[in-house]
Amino acid sequence: MQLITDDELRSPAEEAKILAPPLRALSDPNRLHLVLLLAEGPKTVRELTEASGMSQTLVSHHLTPLREQLLVSVTPQGRSNVYSLCCENLATPLRMLATVVASSPLGVEACCAPTTLT
Repeated sequence: MQLITDDELRSPAEEAKILAPPLRALSDPNRLHLVLLLAEGPKTVRELTEASGMSQTLVSHHLTPLREQLLVSVTPQGRSNVYSLCCENLATPLRMLATVVASSPLGVEACCAPTTLT
């Protein structure tokens, strides 16, 4: 994942290309579950398996795209690997999405407002 600084101006197409991979990695409910578990603190695959109820193979499978997008890091510790969130890399795409409202000429007014059914 390519990190963006505030002073870099990108076209919407460029931002979409940067945002799509980490958002794709986060789009699976199982991967989000693992991210939320890692938000509690670093964990081994075994701990993630126990906490999530997923098999070890499935946990490892879902950690791969998160690792590839640098959303989680892995640190060898003895015979285990400890996974941790990379908070800055996780926050970057969220910040980019949050600026969508701020960059619109109408701001919040441009966003869909809740409708009432009559």
